[in-house]
Amino acid sequence: MSGLEIERKFLVKKGGAYKRAAYASSHIQQGYIPADGATVRVRVRDEQAFLTIKSRSVNGGMTRYEFEKEITLDEAHHLLQLCKGGVIDKHRYLVRSGDHVFEVDEFHGDNDGLVMAEVELSDEAEDYEKPDFIGPEVTGDVHFYNSHMLTNPYSSWKELVPEEYR
Repeated sequence: MSGLEIERKFLVKKGGAYKRAAYASSHIQQGYIPADGATVRVRVRDEQAFLTIKSRSVNGGMTRYEFEKEITLDEAHHLLQLCKGGVIDKHRYLVRSGDHVFEVDEFHGDNDGLVMAEVELSDEAEDYEKPDFIGPEVTGDVHFYNSHMLTNPYSSWKELVPEEYR
């Protein structure tokens, strides 16, 4: 897959309502290979693996070019050895809301306690219905980039997040 990715990110309220609303879940581990001008991600999601390259954002984090290709698990495990700073570990829950699917990520390890949701859109101005558990938007805030959380984990700045979301 390649093309423009348009997504918005949000904090998620405590309480686990997203788990009760989810129709599917998966375990994800991902790392990042150092690259100038792009983000190169290696991801293992249950029994599938992907290599993804994303450009820098052109509008505050909402839109950027994305290239993604499925790779073998063996290739992913080798590429994860090239990743710098460790691996992001999380569970992802898929929640339908209107015509969209919200991907809710519950982080583990040094990012334990952080729960974020994102929704992909076909247009930056597209309307969408937010589930009740969705909180403030954090699109474009570098703190909430998975690649940033490897070197600046949530555990070191969680006090910046309102209590009802941590």
